[in-house]
This record gives sequence, C-alpha cells and structure tokens, in this order.
Amino acid sequence: MHIPVLLKEVINFLDPRPGKNFIDLTCGSGGHLAVLLEKIGPEGRVLAVDWDKDAISRTEAALPDKLDSRVIFKNANFIKIAELVAEEKFEPIDGILLDLGWSSDQLEKSGRGFSFLKDEPLDMRYSENNDLTARDIVNYWPPEEIEKILKNFGEERLAGKIVAAIVKARQKKPILTTQELVVAISPAFPKKTNYARIHFATRTFQALRIAVNNEMDNLVKVLPQALDLLVTGGRLVIISFHSLEDRIVKNFFRQQAKEGKIKILTKKPIRPAEEEILKNFRSRSAKLRAVEKIS
Repeated sequence: MHIPVLLKEVINFLDPRPGKNFIDLTCGSGGHLAVLLEKIGPEGRVLAVDWDKDAISRTEAALPDKLDSRVIFKNANFIKIAELVAEEKFEPIDGILLDLGWSSDQLEKSGRGFSFLKDEPLDMRYSENNDLTARDIVNYWPPEEIEKILKNFGEERLAGKIVAAIVKARQKKPILTTQELVVAISPAFPKKTNYARIHFATRTFQALRIAVNNEMDNLVKVLPQALDLLVTGGRLVIISFHSLEDRIVKNFFRQQAKEGKIKILTKKPIRPAEEEILKNFRSRSAKLRAVEKIS
C-alpha cells in the first residue's frame, strides 16, 4: 500500500481551504490528493498531473468515492505545467505540490525494473513515451558517461569499479533484466556489503532511474513555471529525496527570496519524524521545503 510522505506537513504548508484551487504535479497513487479534496470542499478544484499513466489509473481506483468534476487528470511530464494550466484554463492557483519520490506501487507493480529486488526488464521509464531506457544506458553508453551518472546521481563511491564490472558483463552478453544487472555489478563490492543496511545496488538503480527520466533537468525547468503560476499568497511545497534535488530547490528558493518574490516558510527542510520512518522506511530521506509567493 502506498503511504503518502509527510502528509500532515504537506497539508499544513499548503493550507488548503474551501473554494481554493491546487495542483498536484505528481499525484502518484492519490495519497495527498485525497486529503486536499477533503479540505477544499465542493467549490475547490485540483489539477492532478502524473507522467506515469498507470499512476493515474491507480489514483482513480483508490479514490472512487472522492473523485468528481473537481479533479482534472493530466497524463503529462510536469515540465508542461504552464501549457496544461492554459489548456484547462485552470486559474487562480492557490497552491502547488511537487512530491519527487516514486510510489510503492511503481516499485512493486509497474514491471519496469525500478526495484533490484524483482526480476524485471531493465526499463525504468516513468512514461512509455520516453525513448531512453536503463537497458540502453547500461549496454550502449560509453563507460565514462555511465560513471558520471553513478557519481552525480547516485553519489556512488565505487562508480569506477561498478562501470568496469558492467563493461565486463556486457561484453559477454547484453544486460537485459534487473537481476542480471545486480549480478553484473556485485563483484565491484566487498563481501561485507551483502550485510549492509542498504542494498549495494541501491545507488546504481537510483542513478539510472534519474538519468533515464531526466529528473534533475526537469526539476530545474518546472520550478520557475510553478512560481509564476501561483497567485500572490500562494504556496509551493516540494518534497525531495536526493541531495542534488534538495540543493536545486534550496538554491532556487534562496535566489527568489533575495529578489523579493517569495517568503521561505521552512528555514530548514522538514524531515519525517521517527514514527513515520518506522511505518514507512522509504520516507527516511525525504526533505520538505515550502515557500509563499509575495510578488
């Protein structure tokens, strides 16, 4: 079951009220959306966006009693937010949520190779309209490019050894599935790694997923659009799960605050309480930042 991360904190900072309009840019399986709908009443509306069409289907299935004409679903990359708003004439906009994590359902049920614990095709695309797959990167990209991905997006200290192991494996036969990739990179790690708290393939899979979906560039593109679309007094809430994501958000907010465009509501990022982490271990790396538009 998908558990929305930092739900109470998201609602606190978005401050949804009856008759207000919000955008959920990564509606996932509808966890945050469900509470938003409760708060905005019959006059409020939500534009619910997700690049993964299966996520929208899961949301519709999970919230059969809550969904009505107040919700407009859009299967699109969130970098098209300005275009979607114009298309739907969705204004005014009082708050925008961007949860950069992926859902448990994507890990467990997508069949697209997001999890190293399953044996699935090495895909990792959020959208089937995306041409690039993790299989393409692993089998055809130059070693130095793969190493750059692992270092930048996975913060992997053993990137060089992992790439050497990948090249050795792909010279024998293509690496086509998640388990074939796990087996291929395992020689790069010391044996004691098998007993570590975090699986040795975690950073490699994370880095490939980010590269396949161009996640960092997309974040850079969506931030100014989201801020421009908000009404004065509107709130922008972002949950990130990667240090580079959080750095992009933090630096953008600081620059906008210097220019007098926003008020930063979170001096430090909000982290999940220990109780939430115990219930949902995947929330452990979440960081929430929120701002209010003032001009």
